[in-house]
Parts: sequence; C-alpha cells; structure tokens
Amino acid sequence: MRLRGRVRAIRRRMLCLWLLLLALALAAIGLLDLIYWDQDQPKAPSPPRHPLQRIPSPPDLEVIVDSRDPAPVLGIGLSPLNSLREDQLLFVPLTQDSKNPPVPPQRKGSYKMLLPGANKDTTVPASITRGDMGKTVMLKLSLDSDKELSTVQKYGFNEVVSERISLHRTMPEARHPACLGEQYSESLPSASVVICFHDEAWSTLLRTIHSVLDTVPKQYLHEVMLVDDLSQHGHLKTVLSEYVSHLDGVRLIRSTKRLGVGSCRSVGAARASGEVLVFMDSHCECHRGWLEPLLERVAQDRTRVVSPIMDVIDWQTFQYNATRWPVRGVFDWRLDFHWESNPQPQGKDPDSAIQPVRSPALGGGVLAIDRHFFQSVGAYDPGMLLWGAEQIELSIRVWSCGGSMEVVPCSRVAHLGHHHLPYPLPDEELLQKNKIRIADTWMDAYRKIYYRRDTLAHFIRQSEIPDIAERVKLKKTLGCRSFNWFLTTVYPELYIPQDRPALSGELYNVGTGYCADYPRGQGLQGGAMNITPCSGTGNQHCELNSMGEVRWGPAGALCFDIEGERVALTPCPTRQPTDNNLQWRFIKLSGQLVHLHSQLCLEAVKERGTPESNGGKERGINIPTTESGLFLRPCSHHPRQQWHFEQLVAPKSA
Repeated sequence: MRLRGRVRAIRRRMLCLWLLLLALALAAIGLLDLIYWDQDQPKAPSPPRHPLQRIPSPPDLEVIVDSRDPAPVLGIGLSPLNSLREDQLLFVPLTQDSKNPPVPPQRKGSYKMLLPGANKDTTVPASITRGDMGKTVMLKLSLDSDKELSTVQKYGFNEVVSERISLHRTMPEARHPACLGEQYSESLPSASVVICFHDEAWSTLLRTIHSVLDTVPKQYLHEVMLVDDLSQHGHLKTVLSEYVSHLDGVRLIRSTKRLGVGSCRSVGAARASGEVLVFMDSHCECHRGWLEPLLERVAQDRTRVVSPIMDVIDWQTFQYNATRWPVRGVFDWRLDFHWESNPQPQGKDPDSAIQPVRSPALGGGVLAIDRHFFQSVGAYDPGMLLWGAEQIELSIRVWSCGGSMEVVPCSRVAHLGHHHLPYPLPDEELLQKNKIRIADTWMDAYRKIYYRRDTLAHFIRQSEIPDIAERVKLKKTLGCRSFNWFLTTVYPELYIPQDRPALSGELYNVGTGYCADYPRGQGLQGGAMNITPCSGTGNQHCELNSMGEVRWGPAGALCFDIEGERVALTPCPTRQPTDNNLQWRFIKLSGQLVHLHSQLCLEAVKERGTPESNGGKERGINIPTTESGLFLRPCSHHPRQQWHFEQLVAPKSA
C-alpha cells in the first residue's frame, strides 16, 4: 500500500510539471504573436547596405515560375528561349516568411521569381558623402593597403574604396549645355534594363541598380532585370534575393549554368517585356537624363541601336572622368574594339554638338535596342563562348542586316574600368574562337587579313572548324549585305591592307635576330619604335604598301616616320597624298629599307650604350646609341641593315 501511494504522488508531481511547462509554452506563443503583430505594422524594414545584414521578406511578393513556363511570344515567329535548355534557368529561391521558422535550403523543387509588389519598401538609406560627384577617394595605406590589394586581385578594382562610397552617389554634370534644354515626349517607349552579373562585388552591383532607379523617371522604366550568371560568391545568393525583394520594379533570374555575356543577356531579353531593351554592365553609374535620349532615337527608328557616351570610373580611386565628345566605337583587323575620337569636324550649327554620331561598332557597356528588332535580327550569337568580341559580332550583324548604330551625346553613363579580368577563362583560346566565328560568318574574303594578324586563331581554325551553319542561314534569311559593303559604306576610314607577298609580315632584322616592335600601351598616336624578340603572334605585323608607306598595327593606322635620327610611328594620312617623309623603298637583293627623303637606311640597335653602328665605325664618326631601337644610318652592307618580311600566315581560303 505504501508503494502504491508513493507512485501516485510521483504521478501527481509529474502531471503538475507538465501542466506548468504547457502554460509557459502558451504564454511564450502569445508573446511571440504580439511581437510579430507589432512588426507587421507599417514600419517597413529598409534594405541592408552590407550583404551580411539580413532582412525579412514578405511572402506575397513572390510568384512561382517554373523553368518550363513558356516566355511570351514576341510576335515574330522566334521563340525567345529557343537556344536554352530547361535546366539552364533557375529562378530566385523562395525567401522565408518572417512569421515562420526558417526552412533548410533545398537542392531541388520549386523556385520563385521575385516580382514587383505593392508593399515593397521604398525607403532610402542614409547616403555617404565619400566620392560624391565622382571625386577621388584616397585611403590610409597603412590601414587598408593589404585589404585593397586583396580586393583588386579578387574583383579587378579597389572594392575597399567602393564600399566607402554611397550607393546613391551623383555624377558631375558633363553634358553639353544644349542637352539640358532638350524636351522629350511623354509617350516614349518603355525600357527593360537588363543587368547580367557574375561574381560582381556587392557595392558596385547595388550602386548600378540604384543608379538606374534614381535617374530614370518611372513612366519610362518598365523593369530592371537582373540575371545571375552562376555567381559563386555568398553575398549574391539569398541575401541578394532578399534585398531585391524590397526594390520596386526589380526582378532577379538565376542561371544554373555558366552562360557568358551574350547568352546571359539573351536570357534577360527573353523574359523582359519592355518595348526597348537596355543592356548594361553590372558596374555602371548613370547621369540624370541618360535614358530619355536613347529611347527617343530608338522610337524614331526601331532598327537603330544606340549607346550613351561611356565615361570612365577609375578602378583604383573611383574618380569620375568624362569622355571628350565626339567619340565613336570602332574595331581593327584583330577584331579588337576601342573608342576613338571622331575625326569629323563639328559644324557651325550649335545643334551639331548634340547630334548623334554614326558608329561602326558599339561597346557592350550600355546598349539600347528595340526588343522586337533584337529578336528578329538574331539576338546574341549563342555560339559565342563566355566573354569576348560579342559586341563586334552584333555590330557587324546589325549594320549588315538592315540596322544602324550611333552614339547619343546627350546621354552619359560612367563605366568602371578594371585592372584585369576578375575571373579566369576556362579556355585560353576562347577569345580567338569567338573571333573565328565572326571572321568565318561575316568577313567573307577579308577574313584572311584577320588571320594574318592573329596567328593563334589561324592555327586553331586549321584544326577546329566552327559550326556556323545556323548563323549563315540567318544571314541569308535576313538578306544581309557583304563585308565589302560594310567597309565601303559604314567604315570607309578603316585602312584595307594590301599584304603583298615578301612585303608584309614581321619585319625581321638579320643582324640582331629580333623584329621591329612597338610597345603596346603607348597609345594610338604613335611613338618610338623598338627592337624585340619576334613574337610569332601577328602583333608585330606591318606592311610596305604600293604608296611607299610602312604601315604598322592591327588597324594599319600608324606609319614609319622620322624624329631626328630615330624611327617612330605617327598617324598615317587619310585622304591627302603621302608625305615624302613617310615613304620608303625596300631593296630585295640587299634587304635594305631605304628612307626616300634622306636616302638613309633603317638600322637596328639592340643593346643600350654600345655604339655598334657600322656607319660610325667605318667612317670614324662618333654616333651615340644610348637607346635600343630603329635608327637611320648611312647605307652599308652590315647585317643590322638587312631586313626581310616574315609572312607567318597565308590562309588557303585567301
């Protein structure tokens, strides 16, 4: 009996304990409901500035989108996603409801796209004044130098400086005064701004997004479409998804495969619904009023592709540098793009300073194009790999297939320069393979000029023929014009090399065993010639043409000239007859290259401070040779005056 009494007492105590715990649990639940009810009131959370700051995400902003869900047909019989497989698209993962406990991330299952909602937060965090108006930001090297070097290595620019600059910084006014009085129609077409990114720094990506949102009137901005090209950095995962959910009009799509610049932009274009597509790099800052001039030009001609003036942000200090107008985009015979000052003189009409300029090519930093025209002309070539030369391919195709390109001076966007490409390319030959596609698809017989200036591409082409059948078919379907038409009509300023046998190639010197060279990075305006080991890559290609000019470089725009006794490069004449000082004659029997005006011969000097010039020794003349390079000397039979042209590539298809 005593034992039974003890058991009953223990049971009563346990029951009391459980009841007490249940009461505490109910009280805790009630307290949590009260707290969360208070949080759901109109005090909306502001977006985080730093990627480690977490924010709750309201669930009603999300709509489930399956990767098999068809994109809207654009009315031109071309499926927007016809070049993409189902497993290449992945939409933003479902963010957590603030009232429910977090759920572990799933590797498979449903994913969601963030769409604009009525209750998205529009508050703006307090701005930081460093770097405002595009000013330089300098840090104390003793405190930040190691971290700065680390971020430069990681991103290709000084991200430490970028983090200290407001996400909403303004740019100094750099437009022509006449642009400020321009009036634009309220019925301009709407724009979808497509921003692709891969492992972009948090600060530069967000500054790009906010720069668009802060500078574009809402009636013109249909949406900002972010496309994540398989980023690996942690801050671009869930934290970015949560941040974007609080930005009105911003959508985020993720790719489950690395697409590259062209295909990534095509993904965004296929899902965009604005009338005009604006492709923008993920490290840009916009001026106020940058979009309206672009939309107006596209609205006037739907086959017109336009770009703003691309200003430059210094990769180290983030200082803003305005680009001098007029400017246009061009490329050379190695299919490398660059901006050049437009040689066309400005007219007396004051409006000429704000008139758009036709451009043979446009860079990929910012590009505006009608959405239907973009799809009908073939979008970006899906065969182009990862990165490189896609803007050259699009430029030639647009011009050849019925469109046009121009730079609009009343629109300015600043682009962040990079010290180096921030991610490694999986294939060292990738850029050449992209250029091979361009040459074989669009350049017709002129492709031989490219292959002679890029020997690596020539040898790749010999062993691996690109599959361009679909693009050739597109070219025929669209009725595109020939590359000869492009050269004569669109880009007549591009010099067409003659590449005569035995008078073109690397200029090899017998006495030194070296080749004539011009150090890269000295600019397009010329400078002193040098003598260096022969590269065999086509970078040292030059030619002696029928006018007696020794043309140098991938564009053939620099000519051998004389500065004192030294041979230097200067810009070649364009229209006028060749100056006597620029004319040379090659004697094949002796290998001498004679300057016609002075009747002196070209001689190579290899070593510094060693007066080995035979002309000085034979005549007892003391000729100082404190620098290596190319010099004019009295003609003799010394091996240092013997030259011949090494033509490394003579394509069979020539």
